[in-house]
Amino acid sequence: MKGSERGKILILAFTLAVVMLGFGLVIPIFPFYIEELGASGRELGLLVATSALLEFIFAPLWGGVSDRIGRKPVLMVGIFGYGLSALLFGLATQLWMLFAARALSGLLSSAALAASMAYVGDTTSEADRSSGMGTLGAAMALGLILGPAMGGALAGDSLSRPFFIAAALSLLALLLILLLLPESKDFGFRFSDVGLKQIRNSDFGMGNGGWRRYLDHNPFGGLKAGLVGPLGFLFFMVALFSFALSNFEAVFGLYAHQKFDYGPEKVGMILMVVALVSTVGKAALTGPATRRWGEERVIRASLIAGSVGFGVLLLANTFFTILLATAFFILSKTLLRPASLALISKRTTTGQGTVMGLSNSFSSLGRIAGPIWAGFVFDRHVDLPYLSGSIIMFIGFVLSLIWIKPHADRGLEAKVATNREAARWQSGKVAK
Repeated sequence: MKGSERGKILILAFTLAVVMLGFGLVIPIFPFYIEELGASGRELGLLVATSALLEFIFAPLWGGVSDRIGRKPVLMVGIFGYGLSALLFGLATQLWMLFAARALSGLLSSAALAASMAYVGDTTSEADRSSGMGTLGAAMALGLILGPAMGGALAGDSLSRPFFIAAALSLLALLLILLLLPESKDFGFRFSDVGLKQIRNSDFGMGNGGWRRYLDHNPFGGLKAGLVGPLGFLFFMVALFSFALSNFEAVFGLYAHQKFDYGPEKVGMILMVVALVSTVGKAALTGPATRRWGEERVIRASLIAGSVGFGVLLLANTFFTILLATAFFILSKTLLRPASLALISKRTTTGQGTVMGLSNSFSSLGRIAGPIWAGFVFDRHVDLPYLSGSIIMFIGFVLSLIWIKPHADRGLEAKVATNREAARWQSGKVAK
Protein backbone atom coordinates (compact mmCIF):
# COMPACT_ATOMS: atom_id res chain seq x y z
CA MET A 1 0.00 0.00 0.00
CA LYS A 2 1.40 3.40 -1.03
CA GLY A 3 2.14 6.06 1.57
CA SER A 4 -0.56 8.41 0.29
CA GLU A 5 -3.16 5.64 0.35
CA ARG A 6 -2.11 4.57 3.84
CA GLY A 7 -2.37 8.13 5.13
CA LYS A 8 -5.95 8.51 3.91
CA ILE A 9 -6.97 5.15 5.36
CA LEU A 10 -5.42 6.04 8.71
CA ILE A 11 -7.30 9.36 8.86
CA LEU A 12 -10.56 7.60 8.09
CA ALA A 13 -9.75 4.80 10.54
CA PHE A 14 -8.97 7.27 13.34
CA THR A 15 -12.25 9.08 12.73
CA LEU A 16 -14.26 5.86 12.81
CA ALA A 17 -12.44 4.78 15.97
CA VAL A 18 -13.69 7.94 17.70
CA VAL A 19 -17.24 7.25 16.50
CA MET A 20 -17.10 3.63 17.60
CA LEU A 21 -15.83 4.72 20.99
CA GLY A 22 -19.12 6.54 21.41
CA PHE A 23 -20.99 3.50 20.15
CA GLY A 24 -19.09 1.23 22.53
CA LEU A 25 -20.05 3.42 25.47
CA VAL A 26 -23.71 2.49 25.16
CA ILE A 27 -23.44 -1.24 24.33
CA PRO A 28 -23.14 -2.66 27.88
CA ILE A 29 -25.92 -0.49 29.32
CA PHE A 30 -28.35 -0.75 26.40
CA PRO A 31 -30.23 -3.84 27.74
CA PHE A 32 -30.44 -2.36 31.24
CA TYR A 33 -31.72 0.93 29.83
CA ILE A 34 -34.50 -0.99 28.10
CA GLU A 35 -35.26 -3.05 31.19
CA GLU A 36 -35.58 0.12 33.28
CA LEU A 37 -38.45 1.20 31.02
CA GLY A 38 -40.23 -2.13 31.47
CA ALA A 39 -39.21 -3.87 28.23
CA SER A 40 -38.29 -7.54 27.74
CA GLY A 41 -36.14 -9.47 25.27
CA ARG A 42 -38.75 -9.17 22.54
CA GLU A 43 -38.90 -5.36 22.78
CA LEU A 44 -35.11 -5.21 22.96
CA GLY A 45 -34.81 -7.23 19.76
CA LEU A 46 -37.35 -5.07 17.96
CA LEU A 47 -35.64 -1.88 19.12
CA VAL A 48 -32.25 -3.04 17.86
CA ALA A 49 -33.83 -4.15 14.58
CA THR A 50 -35.52 -0.77 14.02
CA SER A 51 -32.25 0.98 13.22
CA ALA A 52 -31.15 -1.89 10.99
CA LEU A 53 -34.45 -1.78 9.09
CA LEU A 54 -33.96 1.90 8.22
CA GLU A 55 -30.35 1.22 7.24
CA PHE A 56 -31.57 -1.55 4.98
CA ILE A 57 -33.98 0.81 3.23
CA PHE A 58 -31.69 3.81 2.84
CA ALA A 59 -28.19 2.31 2.47
CA PRO A 60 -28.51 1.84 -1.33
CA LEU A 61 -29.59 5.47 -1.65
CA TRP A 62 -26.61 6.75 0.33
CA GLY A 63 -24.21 4.48 -1.56
CA GLY A 64 -25.47 5.87 -4.87
CA VAL A 65 -25.26 9.43 -3.57
CA SER A 66 -21.63 8.89 -2.57
CA ASP A 67 -20.87 7.69 -6.12
CA ARG A 68 -22.30 10.94 -7.48
CA ILE A 69 -21.32 13.70 -5.04
CA GLY A 70 -18.45 12.08 -3.12
CA ARG A 71 -17.71 9.99 -0.05
CA LYS A 72 -16.86 12.80 2.37
CA PRO A 73 -20.22 14.64 2.52
CA VAL A 74 -22.13 11.38 2.80
CA LEU A 75 -19.85 10.20 5.60
CA MET A 76 -20.42 13.48 7.44
CA VAL A 77 -24.20 13.07 7.18
CA GLY A 78 -23.92 9.58 8.66
CA ILE A 79 -21.83 10.66 11.63
CA PHE A 80 -24.06 13.64 12.33
CA GLY A 81 -27.11 11.36 12.27
CA TYR A 82 -25.58 8.98 14.77
CA GLY A 83 -24.66 11.80 17.17
CA LEU A 84 -28.13 13.30 17.03
CA SER A 85 -29.80 9.96 17.66
CA ALA A 86 -27.51 9.29 20.65
CA LEU A 87 -28.50 12.64 22.15
CA LEU A 88 -32.20 11.91 21.72
CA PHE A 89 -31.73 8.43 23.14
CA GLY A 90 -30.20 9.85 26.31
CA LEU A 91 -33.15 12.25 26.69
CA ALA A 92 -35.81 9.52 26.20
CA THR A 93 -38.17 8.76 29.07
CA GLN A 94 -40.62 6.43 27.29
CA LEU A 95 -40.26 3.38 25.08
CA TRP A 96 -41.68 5.05 21.96
CA MET A 97 -39.02 7.77 22.24
CA LEU A 98 -36.34 5.10 22.10
CA PHE A 99 -37.85 3.67 18.92
CA ALA A 100 -37.99 7.15 17.36
CA ALA A 101 -34.32 7.78 18.17
CA ARG A 102 -33.29 4.41 16.76
CA ALA A 103 -35.26 5.08 13.58
CA LEU A 104 -33.44 8.40 13.12
CA SER A 105 -30.13 6.66 13.65
CA GLY A 106 -30.88 4.12 10.94
CA LEU A 107 -32.14 6.77 8.54
CA LEU A 108 -29.03 8.99 8.69
CA SER A 109 -26.17 6.91 10.07
CA SER A 110 -26.66 4.32 7.31
CA ALA A 111 -24.69 6.76 5.14
CA ALA A 112 -21.48 6.26 7.10
CA LEU A 113 -20.59 2.63 6.51
CA ALA A 114 -21.31 2.50 2.77
CA ALA A 115 -19.31 5.70 2.19
CA SER A 116 -16.35 4.60 4.32
CA MET A 117 -16.09 1.18 2.66
CA ALA A 118 -16.37 2.78 -0.78
CA TYR A 119 -13.62 5.21 0.26
CA VAL A 120 -11.34 2.23 0.87
CA GLY A 121 -12.28 0.87 -2.55
CA ASP A 122 -11.37 4.23 -4.12
CA THR A 123 -7.98 4.57 -2.45
CA THR A 124 -6.52 1.04 -2.43
CA SER A 125 -5.37 -1.40 -5.09
CA GLU A 126 -6.97 -4.83 -5.42
CA ALA A 127 -3.97 -6.45 -3.74
CA ASP A 128 -4.33 -4.17 -0.70
CA ARG A 129 -8.14 -4.15 -0.56
CA SER A 130 -8.46 -6.80 2.17
CA SER A 131 -5.77 -5.10 4.23
CA GLY A 132 -7.56 -1.76 3.90
CA MET A 133 -10.89 -3.26 4.97
CA GLY A 134 -9.15 -4.96 7.88
CA THR A 135 -7.52 -1.69 8.99
CA LEU A 136 -10.88 0.02 8.96
CA GLY A 137 -12.46 -2.79 10.94
CA ALA A 138 -9.57 -2.81 13.40
CA ALA A 139 -9.94 0.92 14.02
CA MET A 140 -13.65 0.52 14.65
CA ALA A 141 -12.97 -2.35 17.05
CA LEU A 142 -10.37 -0.21 18.81
CA GLY A 143 -13.10 2.24 19.71
CA LEU A 144 -15.12 -0.66 21.05
CA ILE A 145 -12.23 -1.72 23.30
CA LEU A 146 -12.36 1.41 25.44
CA GLY A 147 -16.06 2.11 24.97
CA PRO A 148 -17.72 -0.78 26.84
CA ALA A 149 -15.56 -0.45 29.96
CA MET A 150 -16.12 3.31 30.04
CA GLY A 151 -19.84 2.89 29.45
CA GLY A 152 -20.20 0.35 32.24
CA ALA A 153 -18.33 2.59 34.66
CA LEU A 154 -20.16 5.79 33.67
CA ALA A 155 -23.59 4.15 33.92
CA GLY A 156 -23.25 3.60 37.68
CA ASP A 157 -25.04 6.85 38.59
CA SER A 158 -26.98 7.47 35.38
CA LEU A 159 -27.76 5.08 32.52
CA SER A 160 -28.32 8.01 30.14
CA ARG A 161 -24.88 9.61 30.66
CA PRO A 162 -23.02 7.39 28.15
CA PHE A 163 -25.42 8.47 25.40
CA PHE A 164 -24.57 12.15 25.95
CA ILE A 165 -20.87 11.33 25.79
CA ALA A 166 -21.44 9.42 22.55
CA ALA A 167 -23.14 12.49 21.06
CA ALA A 168 -20.18 14.69 22.01
CA LEU A 169 -17.67 12.25 20.51
CA SER A 170 -19.66 12.14 17.29
CA LEU A 171 -19.39 15.92 17.03
CA LEU A 172 -15.62 15.60 17.42
CA ALA A 173 -15.49 12.97 14.67
CA LEU A 174 -17.54 15.23 12.39
CA LEU A 175 -15.01 18.03 12.82
CA LEU A 176 -12.09 15.69 12.16
CA ILE A 177 -13.57 14.54 8.86
CA LEU A 178 -14.36 18.10 7.80
CA LEU A 179 -10.82 19.33 8.49
CA LEU A 180 -8.57 16.33 7.84
CA LEU A 181 -10.14 13.84 5.43
CA PRO A 182 -9.74 14.60 1.70
CA GLU A 183 -12.38 13.59 -0.82
CA SER A 184 -11.51 10.34 -2.64
CA LYS A 185 -13.37 11.16 -5.86
CA ASP A 186 -12.53 14.03 -8.23
CA PHE A 187 -15.68 15.61 -9.63
CA GLY A 188 -14.29 18.98 -10.64
CA PHE A 189 -16.63 20.79 -8.25
CA ARG A 190 -17.09 21.36 -4.54
CA PHE A 191 -19.97 19.81 -2.66
CA SER A 192 -21.14 23.34 -1.79
CA ASP A 193 -21.49 24.00 -5.54
CA VAL A 194 -24.04 21.21 -5.95
CA GLY A 195 -27.54 22.66 -5.99
CA LEU A 196 -30.48 21.01 -4.29
CA LYS A 197 -32.20 20.67 -7.64
CA GLN A 198 -29.21 18.79 -9.07
CA ILE A 199 -29.15 16.41 -6.10
CA ARG A 200 -32.90 15.91 -6.21
CA ASN A 201 -32.89 15.16 -9.95
CA SER A 202 -29.75 13.02 -9.89
CA ASP A 203 -29.91 9.30 -10.57
CA PHE A 204 -28.21 8.34 -7.24
CA GLY A 205 -26.37 5.63 -9.13
CA MET A 206 -29.66 3.84 -9.93
CA GLY A 207 -30.51 5.03 -13.41
CA ASN A 208 -32.45 8.04 -14.66
CA GLY A 209 -35.47 9.22 -12.72
CA GLY A 210 -34.04 10.25 -9.35
CA TRP A 211 -36.38 9.77 -6.42
CA ARG A 212 -39.14 8.23 -8.53
CA ARG A 213 -36.69 5.71 -9.92
CA TYR A 214 -35.44 4.94 -6.42
CA LEU A 215 -38.97 4.36 -5.11
CA ASP A 216 -39.82 2.19 -8.10
CA HIS A 217 -36.67 0.13 -7.56
CA ASN A 218 -36.89 -0.34 -3.80
CA PRO A 219 -34.25 -2.13 -1.67
CA PHE A 220 -36.19 -5.38 -1.87
CA GLY A 221 -35.82 -5.32 -5.64
CA GLY A 222 -32.13 -4.56 -5.23
CA LEU A 223 -31.76 -7.52 -2.87
CA LYS A 224 -33.42 -9.81 -5.36
CA ALA A 225 -31.16 -8.61 -8.16
CA GLY A 226 -28.11 -8.95 -5.92
CA LEU A 227 -28.95 -12.49 -4.84
CA VAL A 228 -29.47 -13.81 -8.37
CA GLY A 229 -26.34 -12.04 -9.65
CA PRO A 230 -22.74 -13.29 -9.59
CA LEU A 231 -22.16 -11.75 -6.15
CA GLY A 232 -25.30 -13.27 -4.65
CA PHE A 233 -23.71 -15.73 -2.25
CA LEU A 234 -21.16 -13.17 -1.04
CA PHE A 235 -24.01 -10.81 -0.20
CA PHE A 236 -25.63 -13.71 1.64
CA MET A 237 -22.40 -14.17 3.63
CA VAL A 238 -22.46 -10.52 4.69
CA ALA A 239 -26.05 -10.96 5.90
CA LEU A 240 -25.18 -14.17 7.73
CA PHE A 241 -22.25 -12.55 9.53
CA SER A 242 -24.45 -9.67 10.67
CA PHE A 243 -27.15 -12.09 11.79
CA ALA A 244 -24.71 -14.06 13.92
CA LEU A 245 -23.07 -11.01 15.47
CA SER A 246 -26.33 -9.20 16.22
CA ASN A 247 -27.78 -12.45 17.54
CA PHE A 248 -24.90 -12.45 20.03
CA GLU A 249 -24.84 -8.75 20.90
CA ALA A 250 -28.56 -8.01 21.08
CA VAL A 251 -29.29 -10.16 24.12
CA PHE A 252 -25.85 -10.65 25.67
CA GLY A 253 -26.51 -8.11 28.43
CA LEU A 254 -29.80 -9.77 29.34
CA TYR A 255 -28.20 -13.21 28.96
CA ALA A 256 -25.39 -12.34 31.38
CA HIS A 257 -27.81 -10.62 33.78
CA GLN A 258 -30.38 -13.41 33.97
CA LYS A 259 -27.99 -16.37 33.86
CA PHE A 260 -25.11 -14.99 35.96
CA ASP A 261 -26.58 -11.85 37.59
CA TYR A 262 -23.97 -9.59 35.93
CA GLY A 263 -24.46 -5.81 35.88
CA PRO A 264 -23.31 -3.17 33.34
CA GLU A 265 -19.76 -3.14 34.75
CA LYS A 266 -19.06 -6.85 34.17
CA VAL A 267 -20.86 -6.85 30.84
CA GLY A 268 -18.71 -3.89 29.82
CA MET A 269 -15.51 -5.69 30.83
CA ILE A 270 -16.46 -8.80 28.83
CA LEU A 271 -17.31 -6.77 25.74
CA MET A 272 -14.05 -4.84 26.11
CA VAL A 273 -12.09 -8.11 25.95
CA VAL A 274 -14.19 -9.18 22.97
CA ALA A 275 -13.39 -5.94 21.16
CA LEU A 276 -9.69 -6.27 21.99
CA VAL A 277 -9.55 -9.76 20.48
CA SER A 278 -11.42 -8.52 17.41
CA THR A 279 -9.03 -5.59 16.97
CA VAL A 280 -5.89 -7.69 17.24
CA GLY A 281 -7.34 -10.34 14.96
CA LYS A 282 -8.34 -7.88 12.23
CA ALA A 283 -5.08 -5.94 12.38
CA ALA A 284 -2.77 -8.97 12.51
CA LEU A 285 -4.63 -11.66 10.57
CA THR A 286 -6.85 -10.16 7.86
CA GLY A 287 -4.17 -9.13 5.34
CA PRO A 288 -1.78 -12.09 5.82
CA ALA A 289 -4.57 -14.69 5.94
CA THR A 290 -6.32 -13.52 2.77
CA ARG A 291 -3.04 -13.15 0.87
CA ARG A 292 -1.89 -16.63 1.87
CA TRP A 293 -5.12 -18.63 1.58
CA GLY A 294 -7.45 -16.32 -0.32
CA GLU A 295 -10.77 -14.82 0.72
CA GLU A 296 -12.72 -17.97 -0.21
CA ARG A 297 -10.92 -20.25 2.25
CA VAL A 298 -10.90 -17.60 4.97
CA ILE A 299 -14.69 -17.25 4.70
CA ARG A 300 -15.20 -21.00 5.05
CA ALA A 301 -12.89 -21.28 8.05
CA SER A 302 -14.65 -18.38 9.77
CA LEU A 303 -18.07 -19.98 9.29
CA ILE A 304 -17.19 -23.34 10.82
CA ALA A 305 -15.25 -21.72 13.67
CA GLY A 306 -18.19 -19.39 14.36
CA SER A 307 -20.52 -22.39 14.65
CA VAL A 308 -18.20 -23.98 17.20
CA GLY A 309 -17.82 -20.63 18.98
CA PHE A 310 -21.54 -20.38 19.73
CA GLY A 311 -21.42 -23.84 21.32
CA VAL A 312 -18.37 -22.97 23.42
CA LEU A 313 -20.14 -19.86 24.68
CA LEU A 314 -23.03 -21.97 26.02
CA LEU A 315 -20.62 -24.16 28.02
CA ALA A 316 -19.04 -21.26 29.93
CA ASN A 317 -20.24 -20.82 33.53
CA THR A 318 -17.69 -18.62 35.31
CA PHE A 319 -16.50 -15.09 34.62
CA PHE A 320 -13.10 -16.31 33.39
CA THR A 321 -14.53 -19.00 31.12
CA ILE A 322 -17.11 -16.55 29.76
CA LEU A 323 -14.24 -14.20 28.87
CA LEU A 324 -12.43 -17.02 27.07
CA ALA A 325 -15.56 -18.28 25.32
CA THR A 326 -16.66 -14.87 24.04
CA ALA A 327 -13.10 -14.09 22.91
CA PHE A 328 -12.96 -17.35 20.95
CA PHE A 329 -16.37 -16.71 19.44
CA ILE A 330 -15.43 -13.24 18.21
CA LEU A 331 -12.02 -14.41 16.97
CA SER A 332 -13.77 -17.10 14.93
CA LYS A 333 -15.70 -14.41 13.04
CA THR A 334 -13.06 -11.70 12.93
CA LEU A 335 -12.09 -12.31 9.31
CA LEU A 336 -15.50 -13.12 7.84
CA ARG A 337 -16.77 -9.60 7.19
CA PRO A 338 -13.59 -7.98 5.76
CA ALA A 339 -12.90 -11.05 3.61
CA SER A 340 -16.45 -11.00 2.21
CA LEU A 341 -16.37 -7.25 1.56
CA ALA A 342 -12.96 -7.45 -0.10
CA LEU A 343 -14.13 -10.25 -2.37
CA ILE A 344 -17.26 -8.28 -3.28
CA SER A 345 -15.16 -5.20 -4.03
CA LYS A 346 -12.80 -7.19 -6.26
CA ARG A 347 -15.55 -8.90 -8.23
CA THR A 348 -17.88 -5.95 -8.75
CA THR A 349 -18.25 -4.41 -12.19
CA THR A 350 -20.24 -1.34 -11.09
CA GLY A 351 -19.59 1.67 -8.82
CA GLN A 352 -17.89 0.90 -5.52
CA GLY A 353 -20.33 3.12 -3.60
CA THR A 354 -23.39 1.43 -5.08
CA VAL A 355 -22.17 -2.12 -4.47
CA MET A 356 -21.02 -1.28 -0.94
CA GLY A 357 -24.39 0.33 -0.31
CA LEU A 358 -26.04 -2.89 -1.47
CA SER A 359 -23.74 -4.99 0.73
CA ASN A 360 -24.65 -2.72 3.64
CA SER A 361 -28.32 -3.46 2.91
CA PHE A 362 -27.62 -7.18 3.21
CA SER A 363 -25.71 -6.48 6.41
CA SER A 364 -28.69 -4.53 7.69
CA LEU A 365 -30.97 -7.41 6.73
CA GLY A 366 -28.92 -9.65 9.03
CA ARG A 367 -29.08 -7.04 11.77
CA ILE A 368 -32.86 -6.93 11.37
CA ALA A 369 -33.40 -10.67 11.57
CA GLY A 370 -30.74 -11.38 14.23
CA PRO A 371 -32.07 -9.21 17.09
CA ILE A 372 -35.72 -10.05 16.38
CA TRP A 373 -34.94 -13.75 16.39
CA ALA A 374 -32.69 -13.51 19.46
CA GLY A 375 -35.25 -11.53 21.46
CA PHE A 376 -38.08 -13.84 20.46
CA VAL A 377 -36.33 -17.10 21.44
CA PHE A 378 -34.62 -15.53 24.48
CA ASP A 379 -38.00 -15.03 26.18
CA ARG A 380 -38.52 -18.78 25.83
CA HIS A 381 -35.06 -19.91 26.97
CA VAL A 382 -31.87 -17.93 27.53
CA ASP A 383 -29.72 -20.46 25.63
CA LEU A 384 -31.79 -20.61 22.45
CA PRO A 385 -30.28 -17.54 20.69
CA TYR A 386 -26.78 -19.03 20.78
CA LEU A 387 -27.83 -22.62 20.11
CA SER A 388 -29.73 -21.58 17.01
CA GLY A 389 -26.84 -19.32 15.98
CA SER A 390 -24.47 -22.29 16.00
CA ILE A 391 -26.78 -24.28 13.72
CA ILE A 392 -27.22 -21.39 11.27
CA MET A 393 -23.47 -20.76 11.00
CA PHE A 394 -22.89 -24.45 10.28
CA ILE A 395 -25.49 -24.36 7.51
CA GLY A 396 -23.67 -21.33 6.07
CA PHE A 397 -20.41 -23.31 6.09
CA VAL A 398 -21.99 -26.21 4.19
CA LEU A 399 -23.44 -23.83 1.61
CA SER A 400 -20.05 -22.09 1.19
CA LEU A 401 -18.53 -25.39 0.10
CA ILE A 402 -20.97 -25.41 -2.79
CA TRP A 403 -21.33 -21.77 -3.82
CA ILE A 404 -17.98 -20.04 -3.21
CA LYS A 405 -15.73 -20.87 -6.12
CA PRO A 406 -12.09 -19.86 -6.82
CA HIS A 407 -13.17 -16.98 -9.05
CA ALA A 408 -9.63 -15.73 -9.62
CA ASP A 409 -8.50 -19.07 -11.01
CA ARG A 410 -11.46 -19.27 -13.34
CA GLY A 411 -10.80 -15.72 -14.50
CA LEU A 412 -7.17 -16.57 -15.24
CA GLU A 413 -8.18 -19.64 -17.23
CA ALA A 414 -10.68 -17.57 -19.20
CA LYS A 415 -8.04 -14.97 -19.93
CA VAL A 416 -5.57 -17.61 -21.11
CA ALA A 417 -8.24 -19.19 -23.31
CA THR A 418 -9.09 -15.79 -24.78
CA ASN A 419 -5.44 -15.06 -25.55
CA ARG A 420 -5.06 -18.44 -27.21
CA GLU A 421 -8.14 -17.84 -29.35
CA ALA A 422 -6.85 -14.40 -30.31
CA ALA A 423 -3.46 -15.83 -31.24
CA ARG A 424 -5.11 -18.58 -33.29
CA TRP A 425 -7.29 -16.01 -35.11
CA GLN A 426 -4.30 -13.75 -35.74
CA SER A 427 -2.17 -16.59 -37.12
CA GLY A 428 -5.02 -17.62 -39.41
CA LYS A 429 -5.39 -14.03 -40.60
CA VAL A 430 -1.67 -13.83 -41.35
CA ALA A 431 -1.77 -17.15 -43.19
CA LYS A 432 -4.53 -15.81 -45.41
